[in-house]
Amino acid sequence: MQNGSSLSIAERGCFHTDKFDDDGKIKRTGTWKSATAHIITAVIGSGVLSLSWCFAQLGWIAGTVTLVLFSIITMFNTILLTDCYRSPDPVTGTRNYTYMDAVKSNLGTFQYKLCGIAQYGVLTGITIGYTTTTAISMAAIKKSNCFHKHGHNADCHAHNNSFMLIFAIIQIILSQLPNFHKLSLLSAVAAIMSFTYSFIGIGLSTAKIIGEGIGNTSLTGIPIGKDFTGMEKMWKTFSALGDIAFAYSFCFILIEIQDTLKSSPPENKQMKIATATGIMASTVFYMLCGVLGYAAFGNDAPGNFLTGFGFYDPFWLIDIANICIVVHLLGAYQVLSQPFFGFVETWSKEKWPQNKLVTREFSMWGFDVNMLRFVSRTTYVIVTTIIAMIFPFFNEFVGLLGAGTFWPLSVYFPIEMYISQAKIRKYSFTWIWMQILSVACLMVSLVAAVGSTHGLITSLQKFKPFQSVS
Repeated sequence: MQNGSSLSIAERGCFHTDKFDDDGKIKRTGTWKSATAHIITAVIGSGVLSLSWCFAQLGWIAGTVTLVLFSIITMFNTILLTDCYRSPDPVTGTRNYTYMDAVKSNLGTFQYKLCGIAQYGVLTGITIGYTTTTAISMAAIKKSNCFHKHGHNADCHAHNNSFMLIFAIIQIILSQLPNFHKLSLLSAVAAIMSFTYSFIGIGLSTAKIIGEGIGNTSLTGIPIGKDFTGMEKMWKTFSALGDIAFAYSFCFILIEIQDTLKSSPPENKQMKIATATGIMASTVFYMLCGVLGYAAFGNDAPGNFLTGFGFYDPFWLIDIANICIVVHLLGAYQVLSQPFFGFVETWSKEKWPQNKLVTREFSMWGFDVNMLRFVSRTTYVIVTTIIAMIFPFFNEFVGLLGAGTFWPLSVYFPIEMYISQAKIRKYSFTWIWMQILSVACLMVSLVAAVGSTHGLITSLQKFKPFQSVS
């Protein structure tokens, strides 16, 4: 009930402006730098690990062009979205605390509900993917040390389930952080980790190129032949588009990140700087990882940039890279889970405002604990972990998430909200080219979804639940 009391104080005009914002909530202290850290934490995730594989499917020309186009489209749509944090005016209007609130203010209740299904479905899917990816990286640490100790011919396979459980236990603890405002330090550490393991992958790829030369690459990727049919080429290409779309997916938490910013200078101006900085930095690393990874391994580039390479010497460097992935995804999991956590808890407090188990905060070992927060978030982590154990796929899962995320949350809603808020006239030049962009992105999402779904069906035919092995 803390928010409610703050609002009542604000309404009476009795709050100190140095402690509260214009909406009566505790003063926000975030800056464009902290927002950039959140963005990099969310963007440079497990998607970067599959980019060299994407280049192998698309080739030099299509791979480079696709990466640049997704970067430009994401930049454009996020800049539109930053003006939707406040409505109807982007500087002085009423705050929208979440992505869904922004959709409701600009597009109405029906689209608000559709947005909720898409946003929380995708966020849940990504956290499942992060659970799988983290377990693979943990297993890679065990494998690299095993190979170093027993030789490269040793049987060093590792079961992933135990590592998923370790990840889940840590996430249950981290999930008790109340909200986005408490995640700045965690995001900063996670962003540093993402740069570190990207640098290591880039360095190892460069070393391989120097030592062995450029791998077997081509302008169009893996050539069609006896062992790789035209149909397989098509499915893999579609799936690669989904992987690249996933690598740039973060629009669905942009409003929540923007809600952490202090109000002066205006939040939309700070957020535009943060999104431009975050996306440009991510694109540079994506291009380096994709290009150098493909150059190093050619058409045999692995699905996972670091764990599929066979990079087990120097083993200590592999361990550092995978530790960085683990730490990064620990933070990224929290950044992507907070919108869902916030939705569940806000809805519950509105539904049962007098229930002390829902509203009461009590202290335990120096930490503020709420029973609703503890039970709901613990349950969420347990459920996502179980699903990850049942369906331990990486590339296909990443591609499907990217396809499902890209058009509705990264293109359609930002464009439609901007059109509504800016009152752009229907059938005007601006309205027409924005709709053309939206339709084109929809087609990309559909073909990516088809390719990733085909890959998942193929994987389902030969997998065994709870038997994930690295």
